[in-house]
Amino acid sequence: MKKVAWISLAVGMAVGTGAWAQKPPLLPEKTIAALANELSGETAKRNLEVIATFHRQRGSRGFHEAAELVVERLRAYGLSDAAILQFPADGNLFYGTQRARPAWDAKKGDLWEMREGMAPIKMASYEAMPIVLAEDSESADVTANLVDVGEGTKESGYADKNVKGKIVLVSEQPGAVRDLAIGEFGAVGIVSYAQNQKSAWWGEDENLIRWGHLETFSPNRSFAFMVSLKTARAMKERLAHGEEIKLHAVVKAGQHPGFYEVVTATIPGADPKLKEEEIAFSCHLDHQRPGANDNASGCATILEVARTLQKLIGEGQIPKPARTIRFIFPPEIEGTMALLNGKPEFAQRIKAVIHMDMVGGGPATKAVFHVTRGPMSLPSFVHDVAWAFAQWVNEESYKFAATGEADYPMVAPEGGKEPLGAMDSAYTMGSDHDVYQDSSFKIPAIYLNDWPDRYIHTNFDTSANIDPTKLKRAAFIGAASGYFLAGMDTGQLDAVEKEMTIGRFLRDAQTRERARGQSDETLCLSIRELVHYEKEAQRSLHDFLQDGTLIKSGAALMTDTCLPESTILSEPVVFPWKYRRVAKPKGPLSVFGYDYFADHAKAAGIPTPKLLSYEGLWGGGEEYAYEVLNFADGKRNAQEIRDAVSAEYGPVPLGVIVEYLKALERIGVVQEVK
Repeated sequence: MKKVAWISLAVGMAVGTGAWAQKPPLLPEKTIAALANELSGETAKRNLEVIATFHRQRGSRGFHEAAELVVERLRAYGLSDAAILQFPADGNLFYGTQRARPAWDAKKGDLWEMREGMAPIKMASYEAMPIVLAEDSESADVTANLVDVGEGTKESGYADKNVKGKIVLVSEQPGAVRDLAIGEFGAVGIVSYAQNQKSAWWGEDENLIRWGHLETFSPNRSFAFMVSLKTARAMKERLAHGEEIKLHAVVKAGQHPGFYEVVTATIPGADPKLKEEEIAFSCHLDHQRPGANDNASGCATILEVARTLQKLIGEGQIPKPARTIRFIFPPEIEGTMALLNGKPEFAQRIKAVIHMDMVGGGPATKAVFHVTRGPMSLPSFVHDVAWAFAQWVNEESYKFAATGEADYPMVAPEGGKEPLGAMDSAYTMGSDHDVYQDSSFKIPAIYLNDWPDRYIHTNFDTSANIDPTKLKRAAFIGAASGYFLAGMDTGQLDAVEKEMTIGRFLRDAQTRERARGQSDETLCLSIRELVHYEKEAQRSLHDFLQDGTLIKSGAALMTDTCLPESTILSEPVVFPWKYRRVAKPKGPLSVFGYDYFADHAKAAGIPTPKLLSYEGLWGGGEEYAYEVLNFADGKRNAQEIRDAVSAEYGPVPLGVIVEYLKALERIGVVQEVK
């Protein structure tokens, strides 16, 4: 899971500390009890421990072995249709906006320091620790001196340094360095100590080795090794004192035509008509070894959901739901892109997704658990369903931690007893939920995720740091949410609307808290857009049920008392025409290992729009760009799109939005509607 800078807002978490018991929400208590009793954090962790033994790069042997394991488990649990779907990936095919990256495998990757008159020292071994070899490295057998070029992304770092035929030491990701170091200055290899995914703990452990990658489609083929901060600092000091460091790199690796493999299985629905609709559980199976929390945890947890639901339904402890429940285990983002574009019937059937990406971090990881709602461009009731269950688990787990007693403590025998402390969080990007909720597909997603996690993308993301209690609680929130949605009918309408009312109060408070200290215009803009969101979320509930009931009036939902419906961030120029996204290609423009916008903008001679590096109050360029495209629905003009993204991520000048929309128009992604 890639992470971006974001703010998770939770104004307050009401936890019951009195003697009275809070009844569980939405589902009958008999069903709640059956789920709570059957879900096993230990079973989930045992599966996680096995998954984490595989080096699960896209299209690799390790990924295929992990996929076969998941299929075997699903079939053993009674999901007889479990299968691996294959989508060709050769570097030329496209699945929507995703250029299908060829598979990558490695057999060997050793890095030695050669010492005059002494035995060499092995610094890195792919066989022992695969994370040391950057993804998309190519075969090589090189002996060369090491040269420190600082970040590696600036020409000034190479000034007065002859790096031709040398190996460069850099602080940035190898992919960001290669075209300059290899292509321009003639280096033969890279050693990187890039400190990706920084959090408050990033520099505390100098022994962490972090995930590295080269750009898949660069013409400058090379290799890169990743080393710890401790190793890099020692080498930098030696080089600064004029010492010569000679390295010998041996790599046997490379890209080759292969497949995106996606594991899927179902629990068929009971209703003759509604079984054609699906509620999907999603994770991402790929990652460098060990990748325990990211994301063996999500995959093992939805395996446990599959086992539990299949068993309870098969034994008659809970009714078979009307809609089909589907489980999906793809490579992150690119596998989901291949699935929804390569088999569009999946996108048509799936009505909501429960996506799990990092859900098991124990106390050592410093993780905070989030129930993350969708973007403002896709209002939906489904988040309030998930938050109802999460808040109830918060209450029960806090009560147990504080008093030693609770009706449903959700504690695994081998796990911790801390309260869950889940946070109700605004939309943040970084995993497959971005694909589902893109305007091409408009599938609302419940996103369960840990952040921060101080061991993400490192050799310390191990099974030892995973808490079975956390897995059990995440499994419960996911299972209860998915099962409820799969069986929901108009009989639950009032109960869901009650939870949505609670959610509206929380979102209103979060909006006002976030705008604290900002201008009145900023606050009013945020409230106005929130009113629109809540109206459409209410509509989504009735659309889901297809009941034809008229939704409540907007005044009954929330009241916008700030400013009129005219644009709030005043601008001298009005752009009256509206923008609409074209039907194809489908998917976000920045996907995994490929940037559709950057590639096509370069071909069209379009300079990089200012929006892509814009920093707002609550979001950055990636979020703004994602939502600008989503809001280009043919109903909003440029000013209205600007207002919408300003409410979500902070004020942005209209000219910056117009420049980006014009760039999208030039590459054929949006069109004007006059």
